[in-house]
Amino acid sequence: MTDSPTSESPKPQAAAAKPKTPPLEAMPFADFIPQHLMPALAKECQAYGGPAPALDFGTGPMPVTGLECWMVKGVLPGDRRFWLCFTDAELESAKMIALAEAGAQPSLLESFLIDEKKMTLPLLVSRLVQRLNGQKWLGPN
Repeated sequence: MTDSPTSESPKPQAAAAKPKTPPLEAMPFADFIPQHLMPALAKECQAYGGPAPALDFGTGPMPVTGLECWMVKGVLPGDRRFWLCFTDAELESAKMIALAEAGAQPSLLESFLIDEKKMTLPLLVSRLVQRLNGQKWLGPN
């Protein structure tokens, strides 16, 4: 008897694991907010049937306290205004929200998303829109 080569083909190498694409939220804060959060927020507000808010991003004094912070300032029809404030240039930093009707100054600063361990774009957008809609500021209520 002669030895014959085996008919087994060599086992394929395990496919190299693709490196995971980092989540959007891993982007630098100053890029993430204007490139992703603000457009997603505008689009979601429009989904309620009203116009997109005018949005601005930068640093300035936090409403009510005057402490310097990063913030997204928004203006909705009827000169209704809101501020989403970040105490540091990080999504996981403490967040506050302030609201003001036309002609009024904000008088209350509310903690925002204080119990969430992981900040994501959908979470930020949905909770902010939920808060604005709770004021009856979005679309026909």
